[in-house]
Amino acid sequence: MAHIGDTLLRSVGAFIVMMIITRILGKSTISRMTYHDFVATITLGAMTANLSINTSMNVWQVLIAIVTFSGIAYLLMALALKSRAIRKWVSGQPTVIMEDGKILESNMRKLKMTMDTLNQELREKNIFNIEEVQYAVLELNGKITVLRKPEYLPVTRKDMNLQMNKQSFPVELIMDGQILSDNLHQNNISEVWLVSQAKSRGLAIRDICYAVKSTNGQLYFDRYDDRIHQPVDKE
Repeated sequence: MAHIGDTLLRSVGAFIVMMIITRILGKSTISRMTYHDFVATITLGAMTANLSINTSMNVWQVLIAIVTFSGIAYLLMALALKSRAIRKWVSGQPTVIMEDGKILESNMRKLKMTMDTLNQELREKNIFNIEEVQYAVLELNGKITVLRKPEYLPVTRKDMNLQMNKQSFPVELIMDGQILSDNLHQNNISEVWLVSQAKSRGLAIRDICYAVKSTNGQLYFDRYDDRIHQPVDKE
């Protein structure tokens, strides 16, 4: 039982330590996963696993190792912000794999990328015909960004000289049946107004699962009772 209790305490401690380190390193480390981020994530994960289950290792020694490595990762990240040379070494740089509609085979070979992978990435961007592509770039996070040829670009409202209404960021008003008071306050929306809007739709706040003010100012309410007698898919 003592070993079980020790493992539980170490696991909780390891989780808390990793949460703190992740908050310090920031969201970009999670989303980008550059060379530096990949090495940091793998190493810190291994260290945390040892802290959690390797009871033969001293807790403080492992913690010191984790903190030291996290400090190095943070320092490199700070230096990368100030120096482009260090940033290129730590994170790498984007690589062009298609230019003027032509595939750069030499760059693809260096990247160990196959045509199957390129085609898959293009399909994920709803591009099924490779002749639509003007430029394709492999970004630092491993994703491919694409610029289509002019004739394949979608027509915008600006191209058609259509009037464009001002848009704003969507504001969540109710979630899980609870009014999000902070969101109301930050956007100068009164709770009385929200209740009246729900009432005009025959709804009470307790009936609403989710409500949001969309980018065009329209209100969307989703009630708990969907009133769908035969749903297409039900778990």
